[in-house]
Amino acid sequence: MKLITREPIGPGELARHLGVSSAAASGIVDRLASRGHVRREPDQDDRRRTQVVVTDSGRADILGQLMPMFLALDDLDRGLSPEDRAVIDAYLTAAIAAVERLL
Repeated sequence: MKLITREPIGPGELARHLGVSSAAASGIVDRLASRGHVRREPDQDDRRRTQVVVTDSGRADILGQLMPMFLALDDLDRGLSPEDRAVIDAYLTAAIAAVERLL
């Protein structure tokens, strides 16, 4: 679902990203579609191909699974002092800069 939520993707591309056969990827898409989380649509650029598109139901399911983490992070954030925030901000700023230098 992570790959599909970014943008519509073809079943073949999905198979390559997941490191599975195209038949296995098609089975994954079939199961997600049967639950109403995705649908297959014609590719806008090449009508011979199909894309897998996330539905509102799929997005709601993802959000439902992530909500406990969001709530826990909110609780954590509320417990931070201004000093804690300053340390975390400095660390994350430096960490982002380090990663960006590598990319």
